[in-house]
Amino acid sequence: MQEQAERDERRTGAEFREHQLRRNEKNMQRRSGRHRQTALRKRRRRERRIREIRRALLLTVLLILFVVLSVNWISGMISGGAKEDTSAATAAVSTQAETELSGAAAEASTEDEEVNPDAGDPSDDAKENPAESVSGENASAHALNTTFFSGYKPVKDGSTKAITNPEVDSHYGILVDLENGNVVAQRASDEVISPASMTKILTVLVAAEQIKNLDDQVTITQEITDYIYQNDCSAVGFAVGETVPVRDLLYGTILPSGADAALGLANYVAGSQEAFVALMNQKVQELGLSDTAHFANVIGIYDEQNHCTVTDMAMILKAAVENDLAREVLSAHTYTTAKTEQHPEGIKISNWFLRRIEDKDSGGTVQCAKTGYVVQSGNCAASYMESASGKHYICVTGTAHSAWRCIYDHVAIYKDFTA
Repeated sequence: MQEQAERDERRTGAEFREHQLRRNEKNMQRRSGRHRQTALRKRRRRERRIREIRRALLLTVLLILFVVLSVNWISGMISGGAKEDTSAATAAVSTQAETELSGAAAEASTEDEEVNPDAGDPSDDAKENPAESVSGENASAHALNTTFFSGYKPVKDGSTKAITNPEVDSHYGILVDLENGNVVAQRASDEVISPASMTKILTVLVAAEQIKNLDDQVTITQEITDYIYQNDCSAVGFAVGETVPVRDLLYGTILPSGADAALGLANYVAGSQEAFVALMNQKVQELGLSDTAHFANVIGIYDEQNHCTVTDMAMILKAAVENDLAREVLSAHTYTTAKTEQHPEGIKISNWFLRRIEDKDSGGTVQCAKTGYVVQSGNCAASYMESASGKHYICVTGTAHSAWRCIYDHVAIYKDFTA
């Protein structure tokens, strides 16, 4: 009996130890499971943090792209340029304020302010010169009171100077003396560039040569507004179905760089933009510029087939200034379109360049001008000036980094070489 009791005791002890072992094993398994779960939770938290960081970086990049795109868009609107190829908006656009050439600190602080080219600067209204304000009722062309050199081949010779002034930001530039045809100064003037909305100088010149009655009426179509919306173009603001006189289309093409007006002109004159472009290239050939100049649209939207040199554009502006109607349009500082059902008071539009260069010390009076902007060519401008001594010049620049810079580049070039 005693032996049986000892065996039972030993069996009970073995079973107890086995039970303990199983319990310890289960505890280890539970602890191991908790450890794996903890590790899994940590890994998931780490991965979540990584995703959040990536998302934050992506949002930052998108914000930067949006800001750059906005700057490009605003700059294009300021210069009245046609804006195209927004995928290139990652290009760096400097927004720092420029130093006023005259050294006037008060003006320098306003160089990069945003300007609506349609409305103009409200502060300008009080000082507006009535002779420079035109409406559909009193617009008329006046004869040119001077004679320019014959032809459209300006001459570069030993007297032609290089534009070396560091104040001139534009990579391309030319100054032509219209009395003798000499190139007074130049910078890469034979390089082919995208002329952007300077294209509209040729658009208005060709239209002015074709138009017989400025009071003919043109209706703005859905096709026109769709086109300018799809290509993100600047516009006068005519509504679909609005009927306006041809005269308004001429001024609307130049002053606010209105694509709606330019397309309306093309349809009126030639029946379509394509047919009108053929007339533009025919004119370029007549001027002897077709070796480097060719146009693909009436607006200046970027296209590899829409190109010229600043020399070409200077000669196109010369031809436009020689045309009384085109010159009248290019010289208007402000204009009010005819009253319509859609716009009972008309639309007041402005030539932003002319209204802001008039009080700058350029050594003369800038009488005609057209700006332009696309990403590929930056801000560009073409202007016609009569110096204080009575001489006549044309200046064209390209690739300035801001619309204001175009003004100061022209002021600097005129001041350096026409005094």
